[in-house]
Amino acid sequence: MEYESVIGLETHVQLKTHSKMWCGCANQYGSPANSNVCPVCLGMPGVLPVANDQALRLTALTGMLLNCNIPKHAQFDRKNYFYPDNPKNYQITQLAYPSTEHGVVEFEFEGGMAKVRITRAHLEEDVGKSTHFERHSGVDYNRAGVPLLEIVSEPDIRSADMAHTYLNALIDILRYGKISDCDMEKGMVRCDVNISVRPKGQTELGEKIEIKNMNTISGIRRAINYEVDRQIRALNKGEALNQETRRWDDIAGMTEIMRTKEDAHDYRYFPDPDLMAFEPDDAWMTEVATHVVELPLARKQRFMTEYELPASDAETFVNDVPLGDYFEPIAKASKSPKAVANWIINNLRAKLTESETKLDDLKFEPTAFIELVSLVESGKISTKIAQEVFIEMFTSGKSPAAIVEEKGMAQVSDTSAIEGFCDQAIAANPKSADDFRAGKGAALNFLKGQVMKLSRGKANPNLVGEMLEKKLTA
Repeated sequence: MEYESVIGLETHVQLKTHSKMWCGCANQYGSPANSNVCPVCLGMPGVLPVANDQALRLTALTGMLLNCNIPKHAQFDRKNYFYPDNPKNYQITQLAYPSTEHGVVEFEFEGGMAKVRITRAHLEEDVGKSTHFERHSGVDYNRAGVPLLEIVSEPDIRSADMAHTYLNALIDILRYGKISDCDMEKGMVRCDVNISVRPKGQTELGEKIEIKNMNTISGIRRAINYEVDRQIRALNKGEALNQETRRWDDIAGMTEIMRTKEDAHDYRYFPDPDLMAFEPDDAWMTEVATHVVELPLARKQRFMTEYELPASDAETFVNDVPLGDYFEPIAKASKSPKAVANWIINNLRAKLTESETKLDDLKFEPTAFIELVSLVESGKISTKIAQEVFIEMFTSGKSPAAIVEEKGMAQVSDTSAIEGFCDQAIAANPKSADDFRAGKGAALNFLKGQVMKLSRGKANPNLVGEMLEKKLTA
């Protein structure tokens, strides 16, 4: 029997705030263990939480970026469970009335467009981090109380590759919107992956099995591939699959059972009596909407259409936002945005890396690229000379035209001067001239190179080629 996989992701993202969700402790990675804590985030008796306004705003902004509905009424609930990393013995989260719901993420996949629906993106708090040693365990509560957004997808994903692409697209959106830095090495993004398999053509879902706390995108892809194969093998053997939670062992390359899956009633959810429902007004929503940004996919498509860039160039500017922001005003003012893009991607970017220079520290004006491209396209300088002009421009900050004038780099287009260089090259290399007359086209390129040497690179290469061919075929 042929099976298909049905996959949904629950993506937990730490929000980019200065302080924690319910108190004023710093939301800061890398601090000494248990140094960013207080009675509120440690769950001491008698303390009261106060919601972080910036976290509420970032949650609503995420909803807007993910095309979600943002309800007028959101409620915080207590999810009750006992575990060492959970200092209050309950987690403040959202169950029945989340902050955002019913959205969609669109992304490019396998040569077309794909969509994954978003069930909800609800706001909650992170827990502490447990570290297990040989004879004891320790808990660092610095992370406890950090604002956490859980973005729950519908089971619209059909493969590990699609999950990988969706997650990358989601992370790009969150980074663009400055919702989170999404540094997975720092635990800012973690995923629970829900997987089931079913016979192809069947609409009913199979038994859902969850892989908990995945923290690398590549690991998620490997875990899905393994788990889908494991479930199919089990079904083919006639074994029953049960709803359960598993963990991924990346070293062993396999999933292992942790526990049978809990349902919502196991956590005894109830509304948090210490927190009022959140009901944003129109003025608040309007202010949040001013922070909506152009999404990566839209930016890529616009750069390809508006500036006629190939997909690879557009992706470069999407992935490197500062470089794209630098390019766009130049492109708007240029008649040749594609040529400008080539210089910025192939020359400027390499020179920035080589010299450890930042865009803000460049000595020349951005419009210098328009001038440089114009000098090449008008035939005043060759592409080879333009490379030298760019290096001087980068070093001194002088305009391309001034550099060409000062150093006498203007291309020679005078036909009599070029004819003299051609005659010298032919006379000095009679064998190459005879080879070309005998049908060896490569010999012409050699002769062109000799002319360029005689002219110190200043001869117009197009005129050189025409002149040589005319003389050798006369």
